[in-house]
Amino acid sequence: MNDISSLNQLFPDWALPVFIVLVIIGALLLIKRLVLSRLIRLADKSNFFLDSLLLHAIKVPLSLLIFCIGLFLLEKLTSEDAVIGEKIEGSTLYAMPILLVIAAVFFLDRIITGSINHYSDKSSLLQSSRPIVKGISRSFVFGIGILVLLGTLGISITPLIASLGIGSLAVALALQPTLENFFSGVQLLVDRPIRVGDFIELDSGEQGFVEKIGWRSTWIKMLPNNTVIMPNSVLSESKIINYFYPSRQMSVSVEVGVHYDSDLEHVEAVVKEVGKQLMEEHEFGVPTHDPIVFFHTFDNSSINFTVILKGQEFFHQFFLRAAFIKQLHRRFKEENIVIPYPIRAINTEQESARIIRSDE
Repeated sequence: MNDISSLNQLFPDWALPVFIVLVIIGALLLIKRLVLSRLIRLADKSNFFLDSLLLHAIKVPLSLLIFCIGLFLLEKLTSEDAVIGEKIEGSTLYAMPILLVIAAVFFLDRIITGSINHYSDKSSLLQSSRPIVKGISRSFVFGIGILVLLGTLGISITPLIASLGIGSLAVALALQPTLENFFSGVQLLVDRPIRVGDFIELDSGEQGFVEKIGWRSTWIKMLPNNTVIMPNSVLSESKIINYFYPSRQMSVSVEVGVHYDSDLEHVEAVVKEVGKQLMEEHEFGVPTHDPIVFFHTFDNSSINFTVILKGQEFFHQFFLRAAFIKQLHRRFKEENIVIPYPIRAINTEQESARIIRSDE
């Protein structure tokens, strides 16, 4: 008994309840970690998405809920002591609602963010708009959470909402260019003239892949590995060539000229044969495409024609055009088909006739 009384004199009255509560919180956190980690591993192996999402979402809220349980137990254990119990009760009166609201906000934020990340892989529209949708949803959830928290703490939010309305008008006027870019980005995502991953060309001449459509600007990664950052308001008003819409496959034209003495039927047959072989064997060709040949010009030294091939994507045209020119040049040599050099002919009879008339 003397030992117990000496311990009571050494430690304050609230030390034992606090110690008990800390032990209980630690034990609950350990159990939560062991059980939840096991459940998460099992859920990640399943084909269902919702169970894994829920388990990942409750990690932080469950820890906050355990702290709320600890505060509740501490309040019950110290209720017999009027002074300490009153202080603990006053603290938990504010702490528990704050923890519960924060837990709810974190849970909803994880659920919404996880759902957006999951379904964006299945929807091209959601994939393009993922940054903006996530930003709007998180702002909405945290905004509602703050208002609920203020209301829970007994703070009137009506004047705050009125002030926010007036302040929002002032902010909107001050941030007009930023808001213009934001709504232009929303317009780009809804109208979908471009998508993330598309290869586009701007009216200013830049070409590249759409890397990100953000709140304020769109990032376009060019072939030399540099990035053009375009404000959404400027991009929405620009003329855009989308080489990946409606299909990534695109025609590849090659200009060729042959000698006037060439058998054009034979030339056409050879060109189509070389083009078809290229379409079937080249990794960037479209095997189902039959090359098309159009004779169109009697030029100064050659009869010119255009060959239409087809590639899988825009930048594949460079590889296909190079391979076709090399194969066609080799085949023309085998078939004795001449690609003429530029020729300038002088008609001596005509020129001499003009000289004689001028002398007369």
